[in-house]
Amino acid sequence: MNPLQAFELNEISNSSMPQEGSPQFEITDMNSLNWAFRKIAALKTQEKEIKALAATERQRIDEWESQELKPVTDNLAFFENLVSVYHSKQLDQDPKAKTLSTPYGKSKSRAIKEQPKPANKDQLLKHVKEAGLTELIKEDVKWGEFKKTLSIKELGGKKVVIDQNGQVVPGVGIEPASINFNVEV
Repeated sequence: MNPLQAFELNEISNSSMPQEGSPQFEITDMNSLNWAFRKIAALKTQEKEIKALAATERQRIDEWESQELKPVTDNLAFFENLVSVYHSKQLDQDPKAKTLSTPYGKSKSRAIKEQPKPANKDQLLKHVKEAGLTELIKEDVKWGEFKKTLSIKELGGKKVVIDQNGQVVPGVGIEPASINFNVEV
């Protein structure tokens, strides 16, 4: 902000706003129009400066926040991993120990069976078209519906995905079975 703009802003802040019933400023000629434009230019400059300062401070606050949260998230991950390892050991000893509960929190496990997952969408789309399952195609395969028609079989010592017609489905992989742990506090 240049000194002239600072003067314009000072003039605005020193003049009190007109009271109700008192005459309000009115632009009546080129000089008063110029005066109003000077005030507007000074206010816009001040607005830009305030926004720039706020953006800088937001960036500094965001950086501070991520620096402060990094050790917290690292520690959370560490302790949640410790809970999962312990819960996994408990499940090995007692497969019914799906939930471990203390007064301060719970660890819940959920078994997720192996299931088909799309590996190559182009091959998958081609297979669905060739199999005549066009009701499962929008522009892409309706994966949720198609997945329900698939099964996993072992052929020649290798697991493959089979469709409802008994054909091996190219472009689909097999997601291995796993156990999901959820920590609640």
